[in-house]
Amino acid sequence: MPKLSDRVGTFTDSVIRRMTRISDEYGAINLSQGFPDFDPPKEILDALAKVAYEGPHQYSVTYGAENFREALAKKQGRAIGRTIDPDKEIVVTCGGTESMMCAVMTICNPGDKIIVFSPFYENYGADAILSGAEPIYVPLVPPEYNFDLSLIEDGFRQGAKGIIVCNPSNPCGKVFTREELMGIGQLALQYDAFVITDEVYEHMVYAPNHHVCMASLPGMYEHTITCNSLSKTYSITGWRLGYLIGPEEVVEGAKKVHDFLTVGAPAPLQEAAVVGLNFPQSYYDGLLDLYTRKRSRFLDGLDKIGLKHNIPEGTYFVMVDIQDFLNLPQFAGYSDLEFCEWMIREIGVAAVPGSSFFREPVNNLIRLHFARSEETINEAIRRLSRMAELLK
Repeated sequence: MPKLSDRVGTFTDSVIRRMTRISDEYGAINLSQGFPDFDPPKEILDALAKVAYEGPHQYSVTYGAENFREALAKKQGRAIGRTIDPDKEIVVTCGGTESMMCAVMTICNPGDKIIVFSPFYENYGADAILSGAEPIYVPLVPPEYNFDLSLIEDGFRQGAKGIIVCNPSNPCGKVFTREELMGIGQLALQYDAFVITDEVYEHMVYAPNHHVCMASLPGMYEHTITCNSLSKTYSITGWRLGYLIGPEEVVEGAKKVHDFLTVGAPAPLQEAAVVGLNFPQSYYDGLLDLYTRKRSRFLDGLDKIGLKHNIPEGTYFVMVDIQDFLNLPQFAGYSDLEFCEWMIREIGVAAVPGSSFFREPVNNLIRLHFARSEETINEAIRRLSRMAELLK
């Protein structure tokens, strides 16, 4: 067999999706891959049922159906604080994953550099590699996940074309403050670079924290590519509806990349999802209230068990410190991956090893999520409580 490309040897398969496969094999509660186990809003499902018989069922406009883009422009224009041109400043993609890939491939030439925070959503490193770019990692330091702005400037001094900012951050739940975003933005302006933001969890930000769109800050719209998705906001992760918003010149380039990556997002699902984009503010208030309750229930359960964890400011992810377990004789020499595999087999709960998110040699953290029904959360806590016996 001829030799494969060098790039496929520079990253692994998705550890997150791998943990789901192992979880399914053992019938564990899957708190690894972040998707809800409850239905989308009824209004969206009713719209989907109607679309099933009435269509559309053929290709929409490559960069997104017109009514879908118009609804997106209206919704996100309020968040960004400006009028968004649905024809010139939006590309509809196959999920937020493709929007991120489009963004990186649009701004980076092979050999360019791009700054990535660590920990990071595992796709970001692969996005850079597949684009031929070199990632420069800047640590978000646990447990508060703060960062040193001077390290970002060092990256720009090295010629970084841009920086990826996941806000709120997967996997650690950090919500970047306005002051932090201003600092990053000022450096991007100073060094004439881009900020690529992943804002998939924009509606899951817990009080007293607030979500601030980078593109809304003074002077930043022309330097920001906003990537987002409907997946988490409407509990439709399998629909693969994402989008990219940015200045016209950037979007024109992204349209070309998108066209040859996937041609277009599913036309029937765009049609059905328009109703969700037109939901009133009360829907998003209710969504936040729902996840605030889930967060409280899950964190309270972890506290009663005695599992050490951070307090996520946003998203539905929690980082749990397993060092006390790794210090036990029966886990001597275990990696975090091996510990997660043990949890699936013996505890019946699936987590993601933290090492898959960090550039640094971090082996003592695992990621869990609480995007589950109350019944599932209660059962997961019951199963996890068995781990407390090991520490007595």
